[in-house]
Formats: sequence, structure tokens, C-alpha cells
Amino acid sequence: MTEGASTQAEQLRLRERLAKLRELPLLRGVGVSGEMARLKRQLERMAVEPSADDVWHSVELARHQDRPYTLDYVERICDDFVELHGDRALADDPAIVAGLGRMDGRTVVLVGHQKGRDIRERTHRNFGMTYPEGYRKAMRAFELADRHGFPVLTLVDTPGAYPGVTAEQHGQGGWIARCQLAMARLGVPSVACVIGEGGSGGAVAIALADRVLMQENAIYSVISPEGCAAILWRDAGEAKKAAAAFKPDAVHCLELGVVDGIVPEPEGGAHADHDGAAALLAESLGAALADVEPIAPDERRRLRRGKFRAMGMYLE
Repeated sequence: MTEGASTQAEQLRLRERLAKLRELPLLRGVGVSGEMARLKRQLERMAVEPSADDVWHSVELARHQDRPYTLDYVERICDDFVELHGDRALADDPAIVAGLGRMDGRTVVLVGHQKGRDIRERTHRNFGMTYPEGYRKAMRAFELADRHGFPVLTLVDTPGAYPGVTAEQHGQGGWIARCQLAMARLGVPSVACVIGEGGSGGAVAIALADRVLMQENAIYSVISPEGCAAILWRDAGEAKKAAAAFKPDAVHCLELGVVDGIVPEPEGGAHADHDGAAALLAESLGAALADVEPIAPDERRRLRRGKFRAMGMYLE
């Protein structure tokens, strides 16, 4: 059965159940009306629910080779951008871009992943997969922002943190956690936006912000569709099926409360119009900053902590 036929069958089943409930006599103490309302909401949701093809289309667009990366946006939304290099301990990680610039006339600290356009740059940038040195560089930028009172903007676009032996030997997991902690403790306003792939800990390491946004065709997930398919079905070729199951697209992430808003893209996707995509992104980042700036620093930290602790479900 195709995905579309399956959806139609499910809608028919729900409609039949709703019709039977309407025929039941009203009994005291029986929550028939509540069940009817729930079924109606479910039908309404299914009418606009993205299909498996829609979800996979978002995955493809999030990975599009012509999609704008962090430096493409920096060039268009920041003036006088000064990039920082190195972690002051070991090395510079090109997969992370960090620096200071001016946006709408005020100084901001911007941190983001950078994948690279051609094979030479992609190799140099390690395809946007960060080493511990990259997270230390990001933390250096966050500390600078907090010290001088500059808002923090982060642009997320990575398949995930680099999983190699060297990264593990350098304490990859611990530095991801420390980077999250550094963002959680910021006294200045912070806004993160997933501009392409938001993969696992490599993404959330620089996305623990007061407001988390996603571009319309971005994805945000704890694992890649291929990785999920390889675990569940021992076949990475089932990636489309996996994506349809865990729904990493912006609409579902907003529905789950993982992100706070969706940034629209130009018609055809951000890759089709870099200038238009940058204008829409700058507008959304500015609006999000304006929303959190009036909040006192201690209250901002408390709300930020509560926001992320409220995500997910805990079972004992």
C-alpha cells in the first residue's frame, strides 16, 4: 500500500469511528463528546499533515549543495565581520565559524557551522562536522559576548559532531556538554537557527538558546535518516521510511516544541535565492532578539533552563 493510500485508509477509519460515536445515546459519565472532539482534531491534523514525500523533500532541500551556509549569510546580514580563529589551546577547527559583526547597527557574536562548497573546501571544513576544538572556539566567542554584553546568534548546519577516534580521544562528548552549559549560563540574549541539517549533539551544542528557529526546509533530529534506518532495518536505503517515522522537518519540530518558530524561505527554497533567504533570516533573527532582550538576565537564564528541561518524556 502506498503512503497516500495508507493515509486515506486511516482517515476513513477515523471518520467511521466518529460516525458511530455520533449515533451513541448520551450517557451520564461517559466522555463521548471529548472523544469526538479528539477525533475531529486528529482528522483536521491529518488533512494538513506533511506526507512521507513532503518530509523527504525537506531532507533533500536541507542537504542541497547550493543551499546557503553560515558564511553566505554572514556576508549578507553582517557588516564589519571579524572572524576569530583557534581555541587558545590546541588548534583551529574550520567546521565552526565564530566572530563579531554588526547587524542592524549593533554588535553581535555569531557562531555557525560551515560545510564547504567544493570537495577541497568540504574536506578542509570536514563537511561541517566539528572537533572538540570547534566547540572550545565557540565557547571562547560566547564568553566574549557575555563579557561585553553582545547578543549571541548561532547558525546550525551539521550532519553531527565528528565521530572519529581523534575527536573521541580529545573528549568530544564532554566538550559538547560544556558548550551547551556555556550557552545555558549566558546572561545575554541568544537566538539559534537551524539553516540546513541539525544533526544530533553536534547541532544542539550551539543551539541551546532563548529562541530556536528553523528555516522552512531545514531538518533537526537526534540521528540522520540513514543512521536510523541502519539501526532499525539494517538497511540505510530505508532512509525515506525512517524520516517519515521520526519527522525531522520544521513543521513537526515546531509541533513538538523543539523549536519556537519557522523562518520562511524564498519560493523554491533557500538555494534558489541566497539574497532573499538572507533577508528573511535577518528579519526573523531580529524579531526573536527583540522578543528576549527586554527580559532580565537572571530571568532569561531561568526561562532558558526551564525551556530545555521541559522537552521530552521521562519514564521510571
